[in-house]
Amino acid sequence: MERLYLRFAILALAAAFATGCGTIADALFGDDEPAEVKVAAKWNDGIPRVKPGVIVLVQVGTLGQAPTAMQAQVDQNGEIVLQYLLQEPVVCDGLTLDELKQKLVKAYQVYIKQPQVSVTFAQFDKDTGVSPWGTVTVLGEVARPGPVNMPPTMDLTVTKVLQSAGGLKPFANKSKIQVTSCDRNGNKKRTIIDLNEIGEKGLADKDISLRAGDVVWVPESWY
Repeated sequence: MERLYLRFAILALAAAFATGCGTIADALFGDDEPAEVKVAAKWNDGIPRVKPGVIVLVQVGTLGQAPTAMQAQVDQNGEIVLQYLLQEPVVCDGLTLDELKQKLVKAYQVYIKQPQVSVTFAQFDKDTGVSPWGTVTVLGEVARPGPVNMPPTMDLTVTKVLQSAGGLKPFANKSKIQVTSCDRNGNKKRTIIDLNEIGEKGLADKDISLRAGDVVWVPESWY
C-alpha cells in the first residue's frame, strides 16, 4: 500500500512539473481541493474600504463651531444617509475614508460654508460585525467555516484564524492545512501549513500572517 501511494505521489509530481503546474502542494492536493477554494482567493491591497454593513462615524462642522457627530451604517446598496443630506443618499461602497471625506465635503458645501468633515470607522464586533479591512475565508474541517474578520492590526495568522473559526474538527488533517493567496495579477499561491511544527516543535515562524482575501482550507485526514 505504501509503495502504491509513493508511486502515485511521484507520478503526480512528475505530471505537475512537466505541465508547468508549479508547486508540490498543487501536485499532491490540487485534485482534492474543493471548487470553492480554487476560485475564492482574491487580491486585496490591505486598504480599509467602506462596504455594506460597515458603520462610519462622521463629524461635520464649520470654523469656530462645534461639529455635529453622526453615525451611519452602510446599507446593502452601498449608501449612507446623513443629516442635512436626507434628500439624497451618499453612495460610498468601495471608497477609502479619505475618498468618502472629500465626497462629503463637496456635498455639504451646498449647505455649509467651508465645511469641516472627519470620517472614521466605528468599532465592530469581530464575530458579528463587518470589517472594513476585509476577511479571510476558512473552509473544510473547522467548527464554523466561513469568513473571519481581519482586525485593524492586520495580525491575523493561521492559528488565530482557525481559533476564530471555532477550532478544528476531530478528523482534521493538522499537517496539511492549505493557504491560498492571490496577487494583484490574479496569480494564486498555495502554502502548506503543519500545525505540528508550530505547536509541538515551537516553530512560530511557520505560523504565517494572512492577508484579506486569503483562503484557508483544512482537509480531512486520510487515516
